[in-house]
Amino acid sequence: MKTRSPQQNNRKELLRYAGLGTQIMAALALSVFAGIRLDKWLYTFPLLSCVLPLLVLTALFYKLFRETGK
Repeated sequence: MKTRSPQQNNRKELLRYAGLGTQIMAALALSVFAGIRLDKWLYTFPLLSCVLPLLVLTALFYKLFRETGK
């Protein structure tokens, strides 16, 4: 049975968390953009621009805790 070296394990974890960070940043950017566009369309400027990113953060942190709590 082959065992992985600590360097390979560290690289795997680094790539895992780098991907997760990229996912969080992309989701936040998309939610801010969508919030601004919806606010302009509904004439409720600061409301959805603030609420949508908070909802996305809540969902992402829930997902993060579920994935890392194994």
